[in-house]
Amino acid sequence: MDLLLILLGAGFLLAGVIGCVLPVLPGPPLSFLGLLLLWAARDWQAGTFTGTHVLVLGVLAALVTALDLLLPVWGAKRYGASRTGLWGSVLGMFVGIFFIPPFGLLVGAFLGALGGEFLAGKGERDALKAAWGVFVGTLAGIGLKLAVSIAIAVLYIRELLP
Repeated sequence: MDLLLILLGAGFLLAGVIGCVLPVLPGPPLSFLGLLLLWAARDWQAGTFTGTHVLVLGVLAALVTALDLLLPVWGAKRYGASRTGLWGSVLGMFVGIFFIPPFGLLVGAFLGALGGEFLAGKGERDALKAAWGVFVGTLAGIGLKLAVSIAIAVLYIRELLP
């Protein structure tokens, strides 16, 4: 049973890291679930991390997941994006994932915001500025999610190594 939990946890950990760049998967929560499975396999007594570590990482996983939704919007608003530009970025993100992998998330968000701003009647300079804000916010969200998921992965791997 322990081996099954460890392998299942490793699968969730891998899915979590992949989910940091694919918006269809909630990266940090999946990584966190993988850590919980390892902790359960160890009878809730890990040698390299404590319950406090798990609590802090759980809070961080939830926080960066929420921030990932807000950062592109904040970036867009900071750089003057309109509502049409925001919706364009969301649409572009989803289209980009399927048609421009693996960078479709970033390229799609940028191009979608740019197209949305043009539809909103903004000039080239303002549209590019707003699209840049979406790009920066999206990149910041990905970076934060990766940082938390990698921290979880490091604890996971350290626990498995002798």
